[in-house]
Amino acid sequence: MPLPLSRVATSLFRQYRPHLSCSSVNSTPWATQLTHPKTSFFRRSFYGHVSDQKMAPQLEPFFQKVDDLSDSFIDRLRKAVAIPSISAQDENRKDVFKMGQFLASELEALGAEVEQRPLGKQPGKEHLDLPPVILARYGNDKSKRTILVYGHYDVQPALKEDGWATEPFELTVDSQGRMFGRGSTDDKGPVLGWLNVIEAHKKAGVEFPVNLLCCFEGMEEYGSEGLEDLIQAEGKRFFKDADAVCISDNYWLGTEKPCLTYGLRGCNYYSVSVSGPAQDLHSGVFGGSAHEPMTDLVNILSKLVDVQGNIMIPGLMDLVAPVTEEEKALYGGISYSMDNLHESLGSETSIHPTKERTLMARWRYPSLSIHGVEGAYSAPGAKTVIPAKVIGKFSIRTVPNMESEQVSKLVFDYVKAEFAKLNSKNTLDVWLQHDGKWWVSSPKHWNFTAASKAVTQVFGVEPDMTREGGSIPVTLSFEQATGKNVLLLPMGSSTDAAHSVNEKLDKRNYIEGTKLLGAYLHYVSEEPINA
Repeated sequence: MPLPLSRVATSLFRQYRPHLSCSSVNSTPWATQLTHPKTSFFRRSFYGHVSDQKMAPQLEPFFQKVDDLSDSFIDRLRKAVAIPSISAQDENRKDVFKMGQFLASELEALGAEVEQRPLGKQPGKEHLDLPPVILARYGNDKSKRTILVYGHYDVQPALKEDGWATEPFELTVDSQGRMFGRGSTDDKGPVLGWLNVIEAHKKAGVEFPVNLLCCFEGMEEYGSEGLEDLIQAEGKRFFKDADAVCISDNYWLGTEKPCLTYGLRGCNYYSVSVSGPAQDLHSGVFGGSAHEPMTDLVNILSKLVDVQGNIMIPGLMDLVAPVTEEEKALYGGISYSMDNLHESLGSETSIHPTKERTLMARWRYPSLSIHGVEGAYSAPGAKTVIPAKVIGKFSIRTVPNMESEQVSKLVFDYVKAEFAKLNSKNTLDVWLQHDGKWWVSSPKHWNFTAASKAVTQVFGVEPDMTREGGSIPVTLSFEQATGKNVLLLPMGSSTDAAHSVNEKLDKRNYIEGTKLLGAYLHYVSEEPINA
């Protein structure tokens, strides 16, 4: 039996790795000339045998220039990572502004028209200004297609003592070409990838194939405050010329094969509170003589989902759109295995026995997760307290055709009915904290066709067409505001540890990802203008 392509790719990489030097930023770009035992070829990608004869003529000098400038591009990322643009921490707000200015200056130096659009004060924290949205235009040729790209320049908090092996705001490149640093993959690397594309075209003397609109925000990691209003306001102004939208703020399904993402689950986040006594009580004095809020809450939470992940709220699954046979067939061909899942989990605690059922559970069906309890004692040690009020938190990941209002009505009615069965004298309240709608695009649109050709050109394989279980609310916002197709084109891989300690972006993904973004724009320009 022939090896799966992903294993062939891994074998090739191992075979040629002695010829590569990724140990430092100043090393020769790894995607350069390699010598095969029988033939010599220019290896542009991790996947090896990509014939130069199939390369679009304008891409060869662009790819070569990306390799030539790889050290410079990594230095650009190093400077960006060094700015601790943490949007969730008041004391770092000045750094978020600094990062926005860095982006604006870099874009201006490349010849883009740039505006730093202010968003006003932060709701609830009027002493803080919201970071600006960086709006940029590169090119204004009416004969060319226009692509709108989105990204964010803020990051999650990070401290060395959280468990980082390196300083989180110092880009550190190890001997395997892994570039560690907060924001490297989420989302500074992908954002800078677009700047790298512009620079490589300019210095290679290659005509830029499209008009590029950029929308880079500084509050994504803190709820994208102010962005929704801006997108709706600019839908018929700054964004009006966009023919399609491309977002690079997600990840490959694994580590070896790129993907294009055409669907996301939504998210309804709920709180349920139970309160009774006027203050916390001593369990030795009052235990057994009063209805306890924690006991009631645990009962309620236990009725939401079973241990196999089945949602127990009547009528909820009736809202889910039926799965077609054509859709089912897509999952079998996706490059993923149960070993991939177990590696990500760090255990073998998977629910489903096959990859197809696992992927459908993650992407195609709703799930309910219980996240925590507010008001309960959670510190180390023992404390014999009966909390006077506790708040349970849970979310439902929604899919087509689940509408938020329908879901919430079912949730509220069910939780109240289950509480009534307890005959408790405590008081219950349940409410929706926030919601975000699911999103599904058309993977047969020319926007996806162009991206697929680019993946094949750069990496030598056709991409997996995937959905994701998480939510990126801005995706639907851009689709609704522009009326155009939205594509998710990831740069990073599944092991990048975004939001976690030791976040990283592989040098391979950053440099080849820059080529991918540029090739995508070239193939966009080749799509029929009336498609």
